[in-house]
Amino acid sequence: MNNGVLPEELQPDAGSPWWNNKADNAWQLTAASLVCLQSVPGLVILYGSMVKKKWAVNSAFMAFYAFAAVLICWVLWAHQMAFGPKLIPLMGKPNFSLGEKFLTSKSNLGRVPMADYVFFQFAFAAITVVLLGGSLLGRMNFYAWMIFVPLWLTFSYTIGAFTIWGGGFLDEYIIDYAGGFVIHLSSGVAGFTAAYWVGPRHSRDRQNFPPNNIIHMLGGAGFLWLGWTGFNGGSPFAVGRIASLAVLNTHLCTATSLLVWVSLDMIVYKKSSVIGAVQGMITGLVCVTPGAGIVEPWGALLMGAMSGSIPWYTMMVFHRRSIFFQSVDDTLGVFHTHAVAGILGGILSGVLAKPNLLNIMYCCDKKFSPGLFYSLFDGKLKLGLRQIGFQLVGAVFITVWNAIVTSLICILISRFVNLRMDEDDLEIGDDAAHGEEAYALWGDGENLPKTRRLRIPPRIPSMCRRLF
Repeated sequence: MNNGVLPEELQPDAGSPWWNNKADNAWQLTAASLVCLQSVPGLVILYGSMVKKKWAVNSAFMAFYAFAAVLICWVLWAHQMAFGPKLIPLMGKPNFSLGEKFLTSKSNLGRVPMADYVFFQFAFAAITVVLLGGSLLGRMNFYAWMIFVPLWLTFSYTIGAFTIWGGGFLDEYIIDYAGGFVIHLSSGVAGFTAAYWVGPRHSRDRQNFPPNNIIHMLGGAGFLWLGWTGFNGGSPFAVGRIASLAVLNTHLCTATSLLVWVSLDMIVYKKSSVIGAVQGMITGLVCVTPGAGIVEPWGALLMGAMSGSIPWYTMMVFHRRSIFFQSVDDTLGVFHTHAVAGILGGILSGVLAKPNLLNIMYCCDKKFSPGLFYSLFDGKLKLGLRQIGFQLVGAVFITVWNAIVTSLICILISRFVNLRMDEDDLEIGDDAAHGEEAYALWGDGENLPKTRRLRIPPRIPSMCRRLF
């Protein structure tokens, strides 16, 4: 007997049950789409234009493939490993996330359907793998990359996500609002580790690796920057005060970081670098991510100033003086833009997290302490230092786990497929890897063969003559 109450699927508004908040649901789908746009087309365009012409297709395709492969793996087993019922303290029980009843049920977080949660977390997982790939551009065997993506997602990303977000042993203690540790530190460390095992680019490429299209590079960077609105704005899974604050803080930190990086370039190198501006933009986005919704705007500005200067120093000064860093060919400097900036943001979140914002975001679900700055003024210094200690533990765990697991994955793959392309293929690039080239033009300054040269009448203006 149901006492005259209709089953949920037969109720008049069955498409939107009592627990579904339509505004939250609409924003969550929008936010997830924005995060997806960061990868496709954002990073596809950024990678394809930030490398030499001969690597444009391969670099863009690595990102394109990873996005598709992660989605299939995510719904078949990986989502449940990251956010499902606990199997061991490091991971959930692998299982499908495909059932209609499962996807239309209430989400674990917020008042939205589970399909929102699965899709949003997939977008996070996909961009993590794509970011990692930035360390490997210009030499990794594509077949090895095809194997690497599902293995790394399964044995590295899901462990970090479950441990800090999904109910693992660090879940209640680490402040990581939207992935400074889970996403950026893991991608930076794993990318650097994989770059060591894959080996360096061709010597000529490593010495001279200019972007093939700086305007397109800025376009891809623009997708990345604006897409971060969904990245940090969607993390509370509710259209509330925290989401709004997180969006504003995200852009404040990013703009500050970009300006600081460009200023340092101008002071030291006497020129403003467009590539430097993009790097400063990225470090700002990464640094604010672990604390976007739980710090005040002045804190976001401070984070931007530090993310535009400290990673600048590690990349532009320390990296060039360090034999260790010079020995590993991290193509796009992912270690500095993501690992260094991710750790910096994680530590600063432990310093600047405001107590009332923590309470609004997490209520009583966590055992966080207020940020060190506020603990100092409240006479609770030990609590602030305790939180900094937890943040350091989280950073160490993610770093060690990714370094070890990524190494094991690369060693395993190398037993079956060469991690690095052949030397002859490295000389050629895209045509050797895929039989395709980015532009059907002469490219790289070559002239047309003599048999195809055109006789230019003298009346054609000199500017037009250069086209021939």
